[in-house]
Amino acid sequence: MGIDKEKASEEPIHVGQLSIRYLIDGSARRGMGVFELSVPPNSNVPPPHSHTENEECVYVLEGTLRYSVADVARDLRPGEWMLTPRGTVHGFSNPYAETARALIVLTPDIGAQYFRDVGAVVNAGGPPDRARLLDVMSKYGLKPPPSKAA
Repeated sequence: MGIDKEKASEEPIHVGQLSIRYLIDGSARRGMGVFELSVPPNSNVPPPHSHTENEECVYVLEGTLRYSVADVARDLRPGEWMLTPRGTVHGFSNPYAETARALIVLTPDIGAQYFRDVGAVVNAGGPPDRARLLDVMSKYGLKPPPSKAA
């Protein structure tokens, strides 16, 4: 019995100031995916969102990452982690002076192509096209949080 080895991305994928380096791309077989996320201080980050089909775990390797799941926000330091259950709104930021690096595990994986597609929108120059960004997110099962009634 051989080991099934999914291809990792050779080069980091840049989405604005963020850097994503896929270690395991499990999207072809809807398996587990693992990537390293680097978040420079005060970078623009994705808006809070949920995944319709994926659970996500974030494990901080260096720096401090502010991570929120539902109504719980924590400043995660190296060795600390949080789990985002499927369908739960979550988000992250780095309001600190040092770059934060985290290991992200998604199951099943959305894949490196999601980040390439988002990068094509975000890195196009000027403010990102919100409608196009929401289309890409939707294609991969990501949803913005429900609007709160005024």
